[in-house]
Order: sequence, then C-alpha cells, then structure tokens
Amino acid sequence: MERTLLLNTTYEPLRIISWKKAITLVCQGKVEIVDVYDKEIRGITITFKLPSILRLLKFVNLKRGHDIVKFSRANIFARDSHACQYCGDKFKTEDLTFDHVIPVANGGKKTWENIVTACIDCNNKKGNRTPGEARMHLVKKPEKPGWMPTVTITIGIKNTPESWRDYLYWNIELQDDA
Repeated sequence: MERTLLLNTTYEPLRIISWKKAITLVCQGKVEIVDVYDKEIRGITITFKLPSILRLLKFVNLKRGHDIVKFSRANIFARDSHACQYCGDKFKTEDLTFDHVIPVANGGKKTWENIVTACIDCNNKKGNRTPGEARMHLVKKPEKPGWMPTVTITIGIKNTPESWRDYLYWNIELQDDA
C-alpha cells in the first residue's frame, strides 16, 4: 500500500508513515489531510481517500540531538567527500580507511578533529606517525561537521509521489526552461 508524508504544523517533513498509521491519526483528530491519493480505504460504514500528506495540528518540537552528527565511519567518509585527506584522490568506500592524525600511541583520540579519510596506500605510508613525521600534509583540517552528512528521510526521487515534492527539500539544481 501507499505511504504517507507526515508534516509538522510548520509544513516541515517529519517522517514517512504507513497508511494504517495515517488513518489512525486522522480518526484521532490529530492531523489535517493536505493531499490524498486516488485510492480509497473502505470500512463497513466509512470510506476514506488514502492520505498522501498529513499535517499535525499540534507542533512537535524535535528532541535535541537530531542536529548532532553521529560519529561514524560513514559520516567521516561523507564529511571528507570520499577523498583521501593526504593525496586528495576520491575512492569507493571499500577502498578507504580512516586514519588517526595523531596516532593512538601518541595520545590521539577517536574524535572528529583527529580522524580523517585515507586511502590504503597513504595510510600505510603514514604508518604510526604524525603527518609531519611522515612528511605528509592534510588536504583540510578535520573538524566536526556543522551539517548532517546522512539524510534522515531517504527516498528515491523516482519513487516519491508527485504530491510530496513541494514539501521535501531537494538538493538538486533547478533547470531553467528558457
């Protein structure tokens, strides 16, 4: 069955929910229907157009922590654009490692500011030394990202209902028809 986009009162997308959850929220009076699909859900005494987009009637304040970027291998690779921070070349994920700028043996910690993406060759060349000791230079100084490298709502653009497109923030360049 179809999925439903759930919006906050401010029309910001919160999550995608099942059609069953959508009908439950409608029956509880917690949402307003913004758009519907052509399909209908039928009960014994009631018929609903299947909701495509719902908007909450009460504002949901997202818990702090949604804006905190999780420290993970995937997010390190995303921060560094899948490029080795020593040679600058881009690689597939399986051809990358992460490197402690200041080695653990020298007191280096597992932090955003001390971990960088490295290709296998550069990581082996650097070894258990600092970049200075290995006569290697970082492409850029590692720091905690101020943006979210991974997306909370992941939807293929081909699978997204047309009605959702005005409410989702697409990171694509718009074409000029002129």
